[in-house]
Amino acid sequence: MTDTTKPLSRPASSPSALATWVLLLAVFAAIYLAALHLPSLLDDADATHAQAAAHMAETGDLVTLKVNGIRYLEKPPLPYWIVAGLYKILGENAYATHLPNALAVLGCAWIAWLWCRRARGDRAALYAALGTLTSFGPFLFTRFFIPEALLSFLLLSALYCLLTGLESRRPGRFYIAWAALALAMLTKGLIAPVFFFAAAIPTLMLSGHWRRWRQLKPVTGSLLFLLIAAPWHILAGLRNPDQGHPIGNIPTIGNVHGFWYFYFLNEHVYRFLGLRFPHDYNRLPFAAYWLLHLVWVFPWSLFFPAALIIAWRTRHSWLQHLRRDAGQTVDFYLDNAVREDVASYVFRLKFRTRSAWLLGLFAAFTLLFFALSTNQEYYTWPAWVPLIMLTAGMLAAIEEAWEGVRLAEKQGTSAKTRVAGSLWVLNAHILFTVIGAGVAAALILGLWESRNLPFVSDIGTLLAHRGVGDYSLSMSHFFDLTGPSFAALRLPAILAAVTLLVGPTTGLGLRLIRRNVAATVSVGLTAAVFLVAAHIAFVRFEPMLSSRQLADTIMQKGSATDDFIIYGDQSDASSVVFYTHRFFGHPALLVMERCSPHGNGSSMLWGSCYPDAPNIFLTEDQLATQWGQGNRHWLFAQDTKRSKVQQLLAGKLIPVQTIADKTLWTDRPL
Repeated sequence: MTDTTKPLSRPASSPSALATWVLLLAVFAAIYLAALHLPSLLDDADATHAQAAAHMAETGDLVTLKVNGIRYLEKPPLPYWIVAGLYKILGENAYATHLPNALAVLGCAWIAWLWCRRARGDRAALYAALGTLTSFGPFLFTRFFIPEALLSFLLLSALYCLLTGLESRRPGRFYIAWAALALAMLTKGLIAPVFFFAAAIPTLMLSGHWRRWRQLKPVTGSLLFLLIAAPWHILAGLRNPDQGHPIGNIPTIGNVHGFWYFYFLNEHVYRFLGLRFPHDYNRLPFAAYWLLHLVWVFPWSLFFPAALIIAWRTRHSWLQHLRRDAGQTVDFYLDNAVREDVASYVFRLKFRTRSAWLLGLFAAFTLLFFALSTNQEYYTWPAWVPLIMLTAGMLAAIEEAWEGVRLAEKQGTSAKTRVAGSLWVLNAHILFTVIGAGVAAALILGLWESRNLPFVSDIGTLLAHRGVGDYSLSMSHFFDLTGPSFAALRLPAILAAVTLLVGPTTGLGLRLIRRNVAATVSVGLTAAVFLVAAHIAFVRFEPMLSSRQLADTIMQKGSATDDFIIYGDQSDASSVVFYTHRFFGHPALLVMERCSPHGNGSSMLWGSCYPDAPNIFLTEDQLATQWGQGNRHWLFAQDTKRSKVQQLLAGKLIPVQTIADKTLWTDRPL
């Protein structure tokens, strides 16, 4: 929690703010900005959410989200407002869709830098921001349109303004905190204030700041919160009321609960309890849930043991500097305030301690909440940056104590504690080198096996399709890789292999000669280059993850009077719907049961039960009757449903295009 083994002033070896941000912006541009154009929007959530933003941009309806003409009441509006605004400026494309995610990550890095600089100094600030930009989780879960990055930025901003407002006694900070919290609620719903207060209230109680509750602006701040957050919720409820006579939690056609019931009960309370309908979400196994966080925060999770060791060794001081009237003796502060005046030293030490408690409680509550609730891999996004910040602070403390032996001895630090921390850091770098060599060896083996094979643009034809996790996990397709598939991945595989061989080894050499800042920065730079290679590989998976090529074929060979039909849910081909909706000017048709109580087409289920929902649902019999009649029809199906389509329309299908695991047919010669 609080490391009292080192001075709080910045050693001469710590980087300047200008040098830090030159490095951080270069890393951000390489990993995030350069990756915004490609790949095209992905099927499922990415293009589905983009459809909702496009509907807002085209209709001006900023209250009711719609996807493929159907009400989409699951999500708060702020991410869609932002993307809709960008669509007006930049056009409806992948760049505009994913730009807010990238900027939110940069915002998280900025908050991490600002916070750690105030609490720990320039070195910790650099590590925290660099860790945010180069960790695997933030990179992986900004490849598609989800609100977690924006939520994390807003919650971190609210927490930072709360704490700095108390420290500096600036009432304006509290109003910023209330406003950021309201925007966070418009981003992800009720979990925003729940997570915020779950961390803020215990910290206020433990620190004694609860006695200053009037300074938090509870009345005027709450009014500001409601002024920002309430109007949309009220309007959404009024425009989407109950229909018919809904009973229970399963809607039927014409009998469906309105927005307030669906949004607050079904999407919040029942989701937490695992009773939400439809049950179209996963819950990670207990061990996988916790262990995956080592992946999401990798490579900085390698330093978790070093941070935990120091935290445990200083456990007796966790509460010493938390309260206003608590702390060590005057001699302690005088002995440790070598480069600062005593007042500045005490101020920063107390801010550091309160920061550790606030960030630790926030991360712990977030992790425990989703361990008990239903969860997806990325739900704990808001906890990742606090974990990186806490680890960065401890890592900087260990390095500075390692470099300042004489000053540490004046502070009364035992050599055992100091060596233990440094050895854990060294061991982490050794482990990083071993992991890098192992992964590089696997990549080189794959390259060797595919050395004589030609490049294949559609990598889906070369994968094993092992179906790990039923493809519900973010890295499921990683387990489908085969030797021949590396024919499509030569460039990123070579780049990643060289990076993992050179980067960790170079960093370990720097660590051994105690060039600690350079060694730690090398970890971030190695991860940055690896993530660039990973994105190049990700783009090669576009035929599997996106159906943009099929949309282009339809727009080249079809006409606006044609019909596009999806055999299944719209999420199966949501990228086709997004890229063709202006061309057709009408929604795609779905071969599925409307408002099915069995949960078919879950993203359409609740909205499809409204009596004014467009008639876009076909039965198999209706498809068979309409096929070949009237205007041209285009039919899409994934591999899992291809045999059903072929049996239903035997002899009437004209294949147009197959990419990866999906096929496009039409009902008459082109």
